[in-house]
Amino acid sequence: MPIKIPDQLPAAGVLTEENIFVMTDSRAAHQDIRPLKVLLLNLMPKKIETEIQLMRMLSNSPLQVIVDLLRIDDRESKNTPKIHVETFYQDFDQIKDNKYDGLIITGAPLGLVQFSDVVYFDTLVKIIEWSKHNVTSTLFLCWAAQAALKVLYGLEKQTRDVKLSGVYYHRKLEQQDPLVRGFDDVFLAPHSRYASFDGDFVRANTDLRIFAESDEAGVYLAASKDCRQVFVTGHPEYDADTLHHEYHRDLAAGIDPLIPANYYPNNNPDNQPHHSWRSHGHLLFSNWLNYYVYQLTPFDLNTLTHKSNESNWEI
Repeated sequence: MPIKIPDQLPAAGVLTEENIFVMTDSRAAHQDIRPLKVLLLNLMPKKIETEIQLMRMLSNSPLQVIVDLLRIDDRESKNTPKIHVETFYQDFDQIKDNKYDGLIITGAPLGLVQFSDVVYFDTLVKIIEWSKHNVTSTLFLCWAAQAALKVLYGLEKQTRDVKLSGVYYHRKLEQQDPLVRGFDDVFLAPHSRYASFDGDFVRANTDLRIFAESDEAGVYLAASKDCRQVFVTGHPEYDADTLHHEYHRDLAAGIDPLIPANYYPNNNPDNQPHHSWRSHGHLLFSNWLNYYVYQLTPFDLNTLTHKSNESNWEI
């Protein structure tokens, strides 16, 4: 089944051209089924690009998914047209009384900014706390994963001396959990961050189950025991050329970045990079939607509650 999005959202046209099944509001109104409701909190500057990337991932599933777009505040975006944000995005006050099957919180270019200096951090804390009682499962990507470790576990920000950028091999550490069902024993995924996710540090300070790890990149995939919080420290949703554009952006800014590791053929930025993580990215989102959202969520979201000190949903 397809994702269900507004008729005029730019992602609809892009995904349709890619022969991805997208169902617009007008067509979905004639189907008598209960689709999943997923909220996307988009913290990335280029919001349209991120919408397309994540909706592409969500579309690779037999489930019908309604996607609502959420912004963190009403400050004007420098990289997204104002009319787009005003047309398609909602504020937290508009959705706070709703319940959702899933929530995705994206990364943000805040790797060197302390949490106390992030202007919207208090609002992010409020949303993460709200998700405990109003969302079946939340997926935190990259910087959002680090922020969630602070909010949920009290962990202070861990920062690398040099930005991690490139495509890295990861080892699957768990064989039985459905979140990693179908994963190769070793797989590729891209990273673009200053955040550090050292495995020993995460194991010593949380009760998270770690499903995948890398010698260079540290913890890649982890989840709470009740499946309600999933942490992805990389960017499986990235397009083939996203790291390329970020590399040239940093060059233009005079940052003198390292060439993204294991990305360009022969490590030559003049060569076109390969999309070597596409299948893994689709499988990760499909598994999350199916096993951590669809299999756990009630048919009537209004009956969704949570036992405050236990790890199982009460329906």
